[in-house]
Parts: sequence; C-alpha cells; structure tokens
Amino acid sequence: MTQIGLSLFFIVLTFVTYKFMARIYARYRAVFLLPILTTTIAIIVLLLTFDISYDTYMLGGKWIDALLGPAVVALAIPLYKQRDLLKNNLIPIIGGIFVGSVTAMSSGILFTQLFGFSKQIVLTFLPKSITTPIAMQITSEIGGIPSLAAVFVIIAGLTGAMFADILYKPFHIDTAIGRGIGLGAASHAIGTSKAIEYGEQDASMSSIAMTLSALFGSFLGPIAAMIFY
Repeated sequence: MTQIGLSLFFIVLTFVTYKFMARIYARYRAVFLLPILTTTIAIIVLLLTFDISYDTYMLGGKWIDALLGPAVVALAIPLYKQRDLLKNNLIPIIGGIFVGSVTAMSSGILFTQLFGFSKQIVLTFLPKSITTPIAMQITSEIGGIPSLAAVFVIIAGLTGAMFADILYKPFHIDTAIGRGIGLGAASHAIGTSKAIEYGEQDASMSSIAMTLSALFGSFLGPIAAMIFY
C-alpha cells in the first residue's frame, strides 16, 4: 500500500473508532468510557495486535494532529459569543484561573515530594495542567524531562475530564463559569472537550482558562522551581 493509501487508512480508522466510542459514551455515560480515552486504548491495541509501528500510524495520524491547532483556534468562536459574560465577570474569572494555576502546580510539587521522587521528576510534574507544547517548553527550561512532561499532561487531562462530574456534584459546582474554569485550568484541551458537553458558556470559560493557565504557568513554573530548588 502506498504512503497516501496508508495515510487515508489510518485517518479513517481513527475517525471511525472515535465515532464508535463516542456513541458508546453517549449511551452509557460511564466515567471510563470517555471517547478520547477509549479511542486511544483501541488504537494502541490494534497497532500492537497487527504489529504496526507508531511511525507507520503517524503517516495518517500527523494530519489529525495538524488539525488540532485550527480546532483550538476555533474555540475563539464560542468565546466571542460569550464576551458579555466574560466582561461582567472578568475579575472572578481571572482570579479563579490564577488560583487554579497555583493550585495545580502546588499539588504537583506536594504529590511528588510526598512519594520521594527525584528533583528532575518533580520539575517534570510541575506544569502537568498546562497544554502540552508549553508544558514541554517550561519543563525543558527548568531542568525536567519534556517527553515525560507530555505524558503527565495527558494524564492530567484525562483524569480531569473523567472525574469532573463526580467532583462537581458534592461541591455544588453548577455554574458555567465554575465548571469551565475548573476544567480548563486543571485539564487544558482535554478538559475543554469535556466542557463542551456542558454547554457553550462552559466551553468558553474553559478555553480562556486553558489559555491563561498557559500564560500564568510560563511565569509561575520557573519561579516555583527557584523557590523549591
């Protein structure tokens, strides 16, 4: 099969797998059936079963990855529609995102130190709630392991999206601002995909939280690294 054929095959495979998993999630709404998680597992199983290398899969996967940038930019549309909500609640929104960023980094430091991880792992874990490209850059600057940081970012995104419903109910977090900021600040783009399920306002708040968390993290990360080490 030619490279073009392989590319199309893996694009279609990924799309069909995701749509199938999304239907299952829509029907059962179980925590562990989140489409992004089940699709990832299914693709990994298929690649291992048929002994297909990651590089071969990425012949098609790279085109899906390339669309992530425009997809993130498209989040500006619901944000623009909700600009009045943003203007009327500017201070609590920015304050909530800042507190969320500090909490995310502080919890990462406490967790890794509690279990006695090395300095390098602590610094790698520090930007776990920031979107992947920026988290990897911050990690590189403060002496962590960028590739491992990407793994931690994915884990933070998945756990936030999976357990948001469970955590929101007992704490009575039932407003679009609260849900959106929580998901965006803690779980970046994956959390934002979950926020879309709640509604347009939640998605708007999550997208701005994801963006500002990356901005705050760029300053707070190096400062936290200097303070603790």
